[in-house]
Amino acid sequence: MPAALPATMHAAVLTGFGGPEKLLYRSDVPLPVPQTGEVLIRVGASAVNNTDINTRVGWYSKTVDASSALEGVGFDANADATPGWGGAAMQFPRIQGADCCGTIVGVGPGVDAQRTGERVLVRPVLRMYAGYALFACWYLGSECDGAFAQFVKVPADAALPIRSNLSDAELAIFPCAYSTAENLLTRSGVHAGDRVLVTGASGGVGSAAVQLALRRGAQVVVQAAATKHAALLELGAEAAIDRGVEALRSLGRNAVSVVIDLVGGAQWPLLLDVLRTGGRYASAGAIAGPVVPLDLRTLYLKDLSLLGCTFQEDAIFENLVGYIERRELRPLLAQTYALADIAQAQADFSAKQFLGKLALIPPP
Repeated sequence: MPAALPATMHAAVLTGFGGPEKLLYRSDVPLPVPQTGEVLIRVGASAVNNTDINTRVGWYSKTVDASSALEGVGFDANADATPGWGGAAMQFPRIQGADCCGTIVGVGPGVDAQRTGERVLVRPVLRMYAGYALFACWYLGSECDGAFAQFVKVPADAALPIRSNLSDAELAIFPCAYSTAENLLTRSGVHAGDRVLVTGASGGVGSAAVQLALRRGAQVVVQAAATKHAALLELGAEAAIDRGVEALRSLGRNAVSVVIDLVGGAQWPLLLDVLRTGGRYASAGAIAGPVVPLDLRTLYLKDLSLLGCTFQEDAIFENLVGYIERRELRPLLAQTYALADIAQAQADFSAKQFLGKLALIPPP
């Protein structure tokens, strides 16, 4: 490892389940040391995601049925089995941060030293294979330390070179939200001629799904707060409806061929009603509530496909990097914050008064 690197670094360290007081900003965290097959990245920027707050408040526990990304959801802070994003019990302390744009500054054994100096985006879904079987699926910042720090180490194949004139902050908003959205669209087979409803369309994943569906030639209907409609229509959505059951009911039955749902909650049964026969529903979030009723007759009589989308094939992130390099996507960066101000950034994130994503910048 180059001698110029420091022995310690600044990082936001999650010390346990709870409120923002569980995030400690420290300047004495030991520098990660890349092991075999790993690279060390100097973080240029990261970004805030629902999963950061969901993990901190213990929302992934099956004992919680409240809305996500909310403080004080009533988890059992003493339950050792409370899971993180990947389903395994959380280990503390943990440096979160699923998004990362940065520069490789060190490599572990087995990695080409010429990669040092590469500007990279990091694939947030990390996994290993045993033969053809999935051996482990980790999420950056959940099962292993992430990018809410000056440095992070990751598997070398998860750090993809990026050639772009965009700033680190603009690039950092892509990995988590846009790969999630691209995976939703890929798994649900969105193509030209589809009419797609995107719920929670003003958030990071939602606004990414709008752009990526339009890129595929689909028509897009968005559901979001009325204050966000103009910006979403400017992105290219054909129509916008307000949040809630009544707004969704106004769309009418059999109105769309695909639903990309990030909301769940009380309106969920109507999402199946607005789908056409043979329609596809894909979910990667439940910000309005994870426990929903399902009438199986609607499912089988309409020949619907219901898809839960987490695991991503390599092509998802590889394609995303290509879209960025060809300037086919617009980075919706709403605001940047110093990493030391992470609590304020998460508070503003939860207030949802913006379109797109919020970036975090570590000290140089």
